[in-house]
Amino acid sequence: MSKQIKLACIIDDDNIYVKLVRKIIETRKLCDHLLIFKDGKEGIDYFETLLQNLDKDNIPEVILLDLNMPVMDGWEFLERFTKIKNKFNHQITLYVVSSSINATDIDKAKSLSSVENYLIKPVRINELEAVFKKIA
Repeated sequence: MSKQIKLACIIDDDNIYVKLVRKIIETRKLCDHLLIFKDGKEGIDYFETLLQNLDKDNIPEVILLDLNMPVMDGWEFLERFTKIKNKFNHQITLYVVSSSINATDIDKAKSLSSVENYLIKPVRINELEAVFKKIA
């Protein structure tokens, strides 16, 4: 049996997208557990709290991040996450998953060292599987 991701994280305010991705992940058994945050603030609060106790079982191996969200958008999350990412001493792979097909957004995201790649919604099942298999 192939190695499986223990913990993945979705930061996205689109409930329909989140339900769909969760269903794909559960059906295809792509990871054991899933953290879901509805905006960048919930996400960054989680990671900043995690730094206090560094329980490695609670550090996700992959983050799927939306760009356009209320409260704190994906860009703001990335700005703060990039500053603390290396303190985890743990490989965290981040994918931007957005409905934006704006070349400026895509280029900006791909230029960031903390971003592995940029996926355009709706994400296809095979794309999602490829992301999880690559990390596992």
